[in-house]
Amino acid sequence: MTQLENITSKIKSRSEAQEIVAQWTANQDTIVFTNGCFDIVHRGHIDYLSKAKDKGTKLILGLNTDASVQRLKGPNRPVVDEQSRAILMASLQFIDLVVFFDEDTPYELIKALQPDVLVKGSDYQAENIVGYDIITAKGGKVETIDFVEGFSTTSIVEKIKASM
Repeated sequence: MTQLENITSKIKSRSEAQEIVAQWTANQDTIVFTNGCFDIVHRGHIDYLSKAKDKGTKLILGLNTDASVQRLKGPNRPVVDEQSRAILMASLQFIDLVVFFDEDTPYELIKALQPDVLVKGSDYQAENIVGYDIITAKGGKVETIDFVEGFSTTSIVEKIKASM
């Protein structure tokens, strides 16, 4: 298998992901889930995602589709298309699986995959994180991770606009 084939093999449909999660669960892996747009990947993303992986043995990234990003961030986003974002995310060694979701929130994806740990940034309170009810009902954990100060896709986009 080529390196690119190895990377793209981490990008799965919801149903394929469910089968893989069932295998991981049978192997007693601790499955961590996080989600986001990850439009322009930066140091803050790497820090956040690597810390998310530290919460378990497998990390699933729920990735917003282009349509979902546009609804959330506006018509000029994403800057990077969904297939390119998925390949970038899958190339990170600490991400085990990338799964698209087209809804505004990953609630249905979380319900389908049933991870053990749900992670979001510390700008959220655990009780307000989408999927909190699903994870806590099964005895799982919902955790937050602090962001690296000064790094955000929005600030990068604004900086580029200002320099034009």
